[in-house]
Amino acid sequence: MAGPKVGVVMGSTSDQEIMEECLKALDEFGVPYELTVSSAHRSPARTSEYARRAAERGVQVLIAGAGGAAHLAGVLAAETILPVIGVPIDSSPLQGFDALLATVQMPRGTPVATMAVGKSGARNAGILAVQILALSDPDLSQKLRDFKQKMSQGVEEADRKLKGKRGG
Repeated sequence: MAGPKVGVVMGSTSDQEIMEECLKALDEFGVPYELTVSSAHRSPARTSEYARRAAERGVQVLIAGAGGAAHLAGVLAAETILPVIGVPIDSSPLQGFDALLATVQMPRGTPVATMAVGKSGARNAGILAVQILALSDPDLSQKLRDFKQKMSQGVEEADRKLKGKRGG
């Protein structure tokens, strides 16, 4: 089995329900990943070390899911040259708005690709990671073309069903 290509980091195990959508997307495309819990605030040294050593393990993309103050993606991005994708988790009384702002407002020179809040953002993070990896992997590129075609066919089928129910 190949080593992990994607490192998925959660600030807490309570984020796992949301981040499962990311893992499902990676599984659908057959992309190997590693899953880790590390906190920007509760374990900053661990988080920094994880980011600095990820490339040595073959990781090519990092995905960070965190709620609340959500500095996890930024800490990872500060410690590596790998692309970092942030998933704001809606785990606070502000329903993820705080996590969105913390993830998207990175200073110049420390980019984080920020997804939507919650499950759709987690799924899109997995797909974006696949798209990044597909730049140098023709098999993944084909899987993505097939995926997009299947989505398009799903829309066409939904339209046919709708028109069939309405009489054209």
